[in-house]
Amino acid sequence: MAKANGNKSSKKETNLDELKQEVSMDEHKITLGELYSRLGTHPDHGLTPARAKEVLLRDGPNALTPPKTTPEWVKFCKQLFGGFALLLWIGAFLCFFAYAIQATSEDEPAPDNLYLGVVLAVVVIITGIFSYYQEAKSSAIMESFKSLVPQYATVIREGQKHTISAEEVVIGDIVEVKGGDRIPADIRIIKAHGCKVDNSSLTGESEPQTRSPELTSDNPLETRNLAFFSTNCVEGAAIGCVIHTGDRTIMGRIANLASGLEMGETPIAKEIAHFIHIITGVAVFLGVTFFIIAFILGYHWLDAVIFLIGIIVANVPEGLLATVTVCLTLTAKRMASKNCLVKNLEAVETLGSTSTICSDKTGTLTQNRMTVAHMWFDNHIIEADTTEDQSGVSYDKSSPGWKALSRAATLCSRAEFKANQENIPILKRECAGDASESAILKCMEIALGNVMDFRRKNQKNCEIPFNSTNKYHVTIHDSPETGGYLLCMKGAPERILDRCSTIFINGEEKVLNDELKDAFNTAYLELGGLGERVIGFCDLPLPVDKFPKGYPFDADEANFPLDNLRFLGLISMIDPPRAAVPDAVAKCRSAGIKVIMVTGDHPITAKAIAKAVGIISEGTETVEDIANRLNIPVENVNPRDAKAAVIHGQELKDMTSEEIDEVLRHHTEIVFARTSPQQKLIIVEGCQRQGAIVAVTGDGVNDSPALKKADIGVAMGIAGSDVSKQAADMILLDDNFASIVTGVEEGRLIFDNLKKSIAYTLTSNIPEISPFLFFIIFNTPLPLGTVTILCIDLGTDMVPAISLAYEQAESDIMKRQPRDPQHDKLVNERLISVSYGQIGMIQAAAGFFSYFIIMAEHGFWGWMLFGLREKWDSQGVNDLEDAAGQEWTYHARKKLEYTCHTAFFVAIVVVQWADLIICKTRRNSLVHQKMKNHVLNFGLVFETALAAFLSYCPGMPILLRLYPLKFTWWLVPIPFSLLIFVYDEIRRFILRRNPGGWVELETYY
Repeated sequence: MAKANGNKSSKKETNLDELKQEVSMDEHKITLGELYSRLGTHPDHGLTPARAKEVLLRDGPNALTPPKTTPEWVKFCKQLFGGFALLLWIGAFLCFFAYAIQATSEDEPAPDNLYLGVVLAVVVIITGIFSYYQEAKSSAIMESFKSLVPQYATVIREGQKHTISAEEVVIGDIVEVKGGDRIPADIRIIKAHGCKVDNSSLTGESEPQTRSPELTSDNPLETRNLAFFSTNCVEGAAIGCVIHTGDRTIMGRIANLASGLEMGETPIAKEIAHFIHIITGVAVFLGVTFFIIAFILGYHWLDAVIFLIGIIVANVPEGLLATVTVCLTLTAKRMASKNCLVKNLEAVETLGSTSTICSDKTGTLTQNRMTVAHMWFDNHIIEADTTEDQSGVSYDKSSPGWKALSRAATLCSRAEFKANQENIPILKRECAGDASESAILKCMEIALGNVMDFRRKNQKNCEIPFNSTNKYHVTIHDSPETGGYLLCMKGAPERILDRCSTIFINGEEKVLNDELKDAFNTAYLELGGLGERVIGFCDLPLPVDKFPKGYPFDADEANFPLDNLRFLGLISMIDPPRAAVPDAVAKCRSAGIKVIMVTGDHPITAKAIAKAVGIISEGTETVEDIANRLNIPVENVNPRDAKAAVIHGQELKDMTSEEIDEVLRHHTEIVFARTSPQQKLIIVEGCQRQGAIVAVTGDGVNDSPALKKADIGVAMGIAGSDVSKQAADMILLDDNFASIVTGVEEGRLIFDNLKKSIAYTLTSNIPEISPFLFFIIFNTPLPLGTVTILCIDLGTDMVPAISLAYEQAESDIMKRQPRDPQHDKLVNERLISVSYGQIGMIQAAAGFFSYFIIMAEHGFWGWMLFGLREKWDSQGVNDLEDAAGQEWTYHARKKLEYTCHTAFFVAIVVVQWADLIICKTRRNSLVHQKMKNHVLNFGLVFETALAAFLSYCPGMPILLRLYPLKFTWWLVPIPFSLLIFVYDEIRRFILRRNPGGWVELETYY
């Protein structure tokens, strides 16, 4: 058996290692001829229908296999038979067992045990149903993958075009895709015409990627000659050969990766399990010990079983799991109002324990829209406004240099606004065209007014579209100023400069000398170093004598000049950071949370954004920065001298686990750039190896494995793919990193408040257990009944315990370090010591004091009660004398005993008033915390009203054996309640006066 288990665990490890492997394939490297012969296909004719059918039978449909899910009944059974529930089932079984024995041996068995068994079983079932409904979370990951899969595809078979269901596409098929289509499988590009695909959901790159037949990288995710299953073709057209289908596609691998990962237990689940173990241990230990003691003391075995039931019931806080679930639900609702949608309730607290956040860049830290950031004209770099609300810098728009640059940028562009968006702010409008051109279009619309009007006045006559070979875009327009034509060109800055002989500065055309070329290079390097995408612009007013009106421009033959042009300037773009992010990152830092950026983007861009949002703080250097400053090779710098690190995916690929651990341990500010989905998973695992509780943000399909592996996955509600939303535990409805910080604050608060709630609930365990121990050891009439205990645990204590979830944060909750899951437990020795050993003891004293007072008032002095149990409980004894010599019948004695139970119950409620008030705060004085929690104030009234109702309601003596009390008996426990209040206020005063002292070490929970 052990061997089988060993195999099983090693198999799981192997699976995870396989999943972490980078994509290994050679279909993009071999020649097209080799590919066709390997796949048995032809570029013009495609496959024959018979061959296609054969391959379909061999490989199965081009769809993703759904994962195995846990049946709902299994989930329900886990709720019904796990943790406390099991202990209560044992209690219920013992009750039924005891009743069955009594029924066979007595003529009129007392129905107490039967009632108690039924109540316990009902409690377990209701709590189980409640938890099941709150926690029911089906793993619908694959459903969303299905919705991502394209429905139809155009294939060539036997030289004919066919439109078929995407599921029927097979390896070797020749497929056609055009702008707007989803790619039906992983394909190798054979021909392409201006084809661009949106890989953002797969690789995290925000720019559309060009696709062409050339091999440009050994990495399959970066080469241009592959297009991937379920990514979108945004423009152009292409023909390709299918190389992978279904589960064997890159997308399929990620899907299996995400669904194949084991879901670990959440920190709060571990805490509750740890707590259940403690309470179960105590209950079983006390129950069994006193069961044995009862035997030794000569009790009948059936009585000993009833004691055992009483001790189990008294030890288990029956209402606690429901309280925890309600507290988490309340916090989840509060978070939803702050744009954090929690799918898994336990994730609420996990976020509070987070010590590391691995955040995606595009769309989470940034606005997910390319925006013009800088311009260089008149030999100056001008900063543009990148704020979300256009409240940033402004610049001089009257200079001739700006006018010439803005004219070329407006005309030499194919981007247009989509229709019917006049009432939408310019920056929020949708555009047709690529991201860079759209950014320039929006910038010009804000600066110049109506761009389309300007274009209409300067009609376009000819155009050479941008392509990857010549790297420029040329347009020729009517020029109303000169009456002739104006040629405009944009493209890669160095290529544009090479085509220019002059430069336009401050309204003058100057010859491009070395000095001006150096100025250009300095500006270009500076903007590139900021991680921005830079585009160069130039123009040339065409001479009217050579190019008269109506001149027949020919784009293919280029019968117009493309050299000796006039350079105008540079425009650079970036996807700018969101406004609230720098502040959120700073908050994380003060709360001891490490923020790591993980992105598919270029290292320079990633580093620039990391600096802008404060992930790399001001004055912090990377190894490269130190090397530049000291003017030495990078190899000569000790990596430990650098606090920050920017690590390329390629470097990460070659690192061992130990090297990754080294990086995570020694660098406080880290950026991972050009990473693949597998690497994101490796980074998350590395952080978890350090003992961190990791939150991961992501919006793409590529993020889903890491979202699922992390302790808490956070997906984006607006830009997020369905897959990422399904894999995540939490969804940010506004896609804003700053909302995570709000979530962390709420998570920390709920942990604090759950501690308070548990401290409150556990305290009453001592006055509930001690009457049974007293009853067994001293052989007295029973001071408190088991049904009465359930009235406390499931009645009077429920609302006050839940009300503590509404308590406000005590001190500055975001200035503390994240809790250490190894040492800072939900229930620790100090909490048990305060609840059981200190406050609980005072409460027990209050209960016993009420019990002895009432017994004494009825003629039974305290010393008379010891050893009286056999006579007291004997139905045959109807002449038991009290101190005054009065005889008591069995029924009269039982009525007095049940009145004592009621008084003991009321005493617990009265001392729980003070307990509830002191649990509001763990360190502050109540003078500071005040009574602002109105739900808690209601809880105090509620528990008192319920206790009064249960004591005085007609029918209660029969139903629950609770009898009406004299008003004076309510006053007996009040001094004990005041003592609890004063005692704890003094304890907290000492805590504040001597931080780190003996009292804190022993009692601060």
